[in-house]
Amino acid sequence: MLAVTGGKGGTGKTTTALGLARAFGSDETAAVAVDADWDLPDLGALAGVRRRVTYPDREDEESPLTAAVADGVAPGARILPAPTDGRDRDLRESLRATAASAPRDTRVLVDCPAGAAPDAVAPLRVADGALLVTEPCAPALRDAAKTAAIARRLGTPLVGAVVTRSTAVPPGVRDLLGCPVVSRVPRASVRADRDGGTNGPAPVLDDDRVAEPYARAADAIASDVTE
Repeated sequence: MLAVTGGKGGTGKTTTALGLARAFGSDETAAVAVDADWDLPDLGALAGVRRRVTYPDREDEESPLTAAVADGVAPGARILPAPTDGRDRDLRESLRATAASAPRDTRVLVDCPAGAAPDAVAPLRVADGALLVTEPCAPALRDAAKTAAIARRLGTPLVGAVVTRSTAVPPGVRDLLGCPVVSRVPRASVRADRDGGTNGPAPVLDDDRVAEPYARAADAIASDVTE
């Protein structure tokens, strides 16, 4: 399980989690993108499915993965949106159950909440590794560095960082974050207007300039080869 995190909101964590799931899922690798931002779920909408789904009753001891839905873009990818009864559940335990029940060799990408509150830290306590997502601006880099420090304190390895909305990586980012930059993702060619009340396709990931860097990031994560 890989926590896609970074601290600051709006840096592209959700797009990164979905982009990586699709990159793995397009390469005959099973992948699941999991929405762990239960208060402000957006992964389902970005993927063109529902924002929330009904998780199995805890008494049934079924995996949350039984509620995952097909991505519709990458044949090997699935989406697990936030639960409809999120306030009555424990995020950390849900993630543990998801990780424990994922088939072997399945890539599980967790879209983490912003900030450093307990719900934002919970995925780092469960995940096998963390991927930082940051824009090249000072506030985002500062929050990503704080998240990196939390991950190290919890003993969660940093597999790398993705710098979004940029064609270049600022000097010193690797040293600041303490991990390699596995990809940089430019802005989409055309800014897409989204209706917040409806779900639809992910127009940003439809742009090859955005999707291809995520494919390279997936390769780097899978092979531990970095830029």
